[in-house]
Amino acid sequence: MPTTSPLLSSIVQSMKQLSERQRVIAQNIANSETPGFKAQEVEAPDFSSLLATGGVPHVARPQVQVTSGMVALGVPPTSVNRIVADSDVSETKPDGNNVTLEDQLLKMGETQTDFTTMTNLYRKQMALIQAAIGHQ
Repeated sequence: MPTTSPLLSSIVQSMKQLSERQRVIAQNIANSETPGFKAQEVEAPDFSSLLATGGVPHVARPQVQVTSGMVALGVPPTSVNRIVADSDVSETKPDGNNVTLEDQLLKMGETQTDFTTMTNLYRKQMALIQAAIGHQ
C-alpha cells in the first residue's frame, strides 16, 4: 500500500485551501456590483490544535493563527476550510456592498504567489524523490 509523505500531504492540502480561496475571491469580484453583497474569505485553519497535540500538559500554549504564508510553507490545515465574512474590508458602499476590487486583486495576487510557492515545493520534493530512487 503506497503512502504519501507528510510534506506532500501538506502541499496537497495547502493547494486545496488556496484553490478554495481563489474561488471565493472570484465570487467576490463577480458580485462587486451586487447591492448588499458582503465580501467573503476562506477562514485560515486553526494552528493551535497542532500545538495542543504534542506539547507538555498543564503548560499554557500560545494561540497561533495560520497565515497564508504559513500555508505556503507547508503547514497542514487542521480543519475543513470555512467561508466566513471578510473582516478586512476597506469600505462599504451606500448600497451595502463592501467588496473593493483593489482589496480582492491584492488577495488574488497573494494567492497566486502562494500557489507558485507550493508548485515549486512540489517540484523540488519530486526531484528529491526521483534522485533517491535513481532517476535523473
